[in-house]
Amino acid sequence: MGCKKLTADVSPEKQLEILKKNSVDLVSEEELLERLKEGRPLRVKLGVDPSRPDLHLGHAVVLKKLKQFQQLGHQVVLIIGDFTAMIGDPSGKSTTRPMLSREEVVENARSYAEQAFLILDREKTEIRYNNEWLGSMSFSDVVKLAGKYTVARMLEREDFAKRYAEGTPISVSEFLYPLAQAYDSVAIQADVELGGTDQLFNLMVGRKIQEEYGLKPQVVMTMPIIEGTDGRLKMSKSYNNYVGLTDEPKDMYGKLMSIPDELIVKYARLLTDVNDDLLKKMEEEIDKKIVNPRDYKMWLAREMVTQFYGQEKAREAESYFVTVFQKKEMPDEMIEKAVKRGQHNIVDLLDNLGIGTRSEIKRLISQGGVYLDNNRIDNIKSSVEISNEHILRVGKRLFIKIIAH
Repeated sequence: MGCKKLTADVSPEKQLEILKKNSVDLVSEEELLERLKEGRPLRVKLGVDPSRPDLHLGHAVVLKKLKQFQQLGHQVVLIIGDFTAMIGDPSGKSTTRPMLSREEVVENARSYAEQAFLILDREKTEIRYNNEWLGSMSFSDVVKLAGKYTVARMLEREDFAKRYAEGTPISVSEFLYPLAQAYDSVAIQADVELGGTDQLFNLMVGRKIQEEYGLKPQVVMTMPIIEGTDGRLKMSKSYNNYVGLTDEPKDMYGKLMSIPDELIVKYARLLTDVNDDLLKKMEEEIDKKIVNPRDYKMWLAREMVTQFYGQEKAREAESYFVTVFQKKEMPDEMIEKAVKRGQHNIVDLLDNLGIGTRSEIKRLISQGGVYLDNNRIDNIKSSVEISNEHILRVGKRLFIKIIAH
């Protein structure tokens, strides 16, 4: 959907009501309303770290809020941290992060932007790279910027304070990261900056630095960080509990069907446009066991696939899930691979089929995730006979029809 221009029928008060929904921190509500009353498109900033180019539904929470700003006629500014990525954001980290090469940063930035446009309106998004202003700063400029914030204030940040108390090294460059991110807000004259709750400190530094440069401090808004499919840890590719924005429809649907029941309402609230009445009804019916949570989970999975791929792909993904996982039948369509007749070591077979690295294959086999013709193979030294047509299942969702030749 395209963005709407600011109109008289969307009052500042109504905009505030829409925009603050689901946010965690809003500093401050009064300041945001004051700026909305100015009747101009606000410059709404999101700084993104191109060291992690694969976006998932955790990122979608903030991106959907940015989309709301766009739909109300405001200007979203996506700042690709191509310069700051070479420092490494220490937020929530217990050790100094490795710096990236310029080539890695550029490629990751391109990938990040393309995935963000699965949610954001491309035509209504201004993309800036912070090397544009940070890369041209002299050492004198950096010293002046560093002089506008104190070490004592920097050590108020939880991760820095903890590392300092434990005697874990903190590089001076890590102190520069929040200052560099804050200077981004100066450079683009941000009215509002969004981020996850783990970014609150950095966003608040932005307010202080803008004031130091004679600007009105930006409004800060943070959004919740959602748990991954395991229901315990935050969604992250590192924890293998993520639902990627570019996952295939059947994989996205299947992953969402694996989330714990207690996350259904939270995902629906933060990732869909469902109204509050339905959310309340959903919560009550799940809590009181009036409705099988599976039914709402199927609705959620269908809704999310529809958002990214359309209704037809969502129907296909649901049909696949019902066939394979509920009815425990084989899917109608499978990848077909030709394999030479005879005996094959199971690791070699999967390796030749391009399933993954040999270490990943061995782990899958050891965990009981490999079946040939419905027979589980859990020994990496197993030998299998390929003689005709066989169905290989790897994990829960990958089916391959092997044809002997």
